[in-house]
Amino acid sequence: MDIMSEHLVDAIDDVLPQTQCRQCGFDGCRNYAWSIAMGEAPINRCAPGGQKGIEALSRITGHPVVPLDPEYGHEVPLELARIKPEQCIGCRKCVAVCPTNAIVGAPKRLHGVISEWCTGCALCIIACPVDCIEMIEAPFEWTQERAHQARKHYREKLEREKKRLLLREAKLNAQSANDRKKALLADILSKVKK
Repeated sequence: MDIMSEHLVDAIDDVLPQTQCRQCGFDGCRNYAWSIAMGEAPINRCAPGGQKGIEALSRITGHPVVPLDPEYGHEVPLELARIKPEQCIGCRKCVAVCPTNAIVGAPKRLHGVISEWCTGCALCIIACPVDCIEMIEAPFEWTQERAHQARKHYREKLEREKKRLLLREAKLNAQSANDRKKALLADILSKVKK
């Protein structure tokens, strides 16, 4: 990707709401921005961004303003996740899918939502096996500042997950190397005993 394309992706990503909800069909706002910049996706798939978002994307890309594609959702007021305490079993499935780490709690204990970090993506509702999460009206408007904070939390979570995977892989590789050494040593010892 050339520098011009990278700047276009940055500009597009900057006006997306950073909810990371995947309603657009892409894994996160940055991937949707990249697809728009490359001409692979239209500008009208972001339901959380709504018509204002489509207009902003139109100004950046030069594409005509079109209505939100209903296949990808409908424009609705911002809602936040709320966990019903009497039903939460502490399974942590919601924590795993939350793109911004807005859900906190210990295994087999009550979980809660940090409202200021919640993007309203509703991915937690899909993951919850006991239907203990509901969406409630947000007490604030979604602003570009909030979107930038959400993107920061999202990227921090991705980095932590990447480090965790690399550490796990390193442990598995070290374990495999030790297993190979043990097998080789056992083979040598078995030949020496003969």
